[in-house]
Amino acid sequence: MKIFCPNVSSILFVCLILTSCVHSKAQSCRPSGRIEGKKAPPGQCNQENDSDCCVQGKMYTTYQCSPSVSTYTKAYLTLNSFQKGGDGGGPSECDKQYHSDNTPVVALSTGWFNHESRCLKNITISANGKSVVAMVVDECDSTKGCDKDHDYQPPCPNNIVDASKAVWKALNVPKEQWGGLDITWSDA
Repeated sequence: MKIFCPNVSSILFVCLILTSCVHSKAQSCRPSGRIEGKKAPPGQCNQENDSDCCVQGKMYTTYQCSPSVSTYTKAYLTLNSFQKGGDGGGPSECDKQYHSDNTPVVALSTGWFNHESRCLKNITISANGKSVVAMVVDECDSTKGCDKDHDYQPPCPNNIVDASKAVWKALNVPKEQWGGLDITWSDA
């Protein structure tokens, strides 16, 4: 009778494969679905700050998650107005208030917003050799869009920090370049 006794290198190899599978699962954030774009009724899509409007029939990817947060989480900074009548839509989710463009506030993609767990907490945003502390006041919805509640704008990608003009100014980004910028952020 032969007894199978794996050698140490075989055991280590299996452990390495299992560990990398678990690690890659934790690092991944896969799309959760798609929604079809609807054309906004006349005057219903706010295009302030070059915001996009949904395109009739176009399919948009949705996400329930965002990439893992670290001390240098990579993200894409976008421009938003949290003022009444701004392209942010209604009052902010966290405090049901509007916020001045001169106040450093942000909305985070759904996964990072994490069921309001970051509401009214500060994050540090770094880019362009500068850093700024901003308060999380809203969600940039990655799960829904193209409807009245979302000003007929598409769902957010899962890696967005949607920031007020004050954040862009503090990062010393030239005004003609406002709108999209690769950044890193962390909880403050």
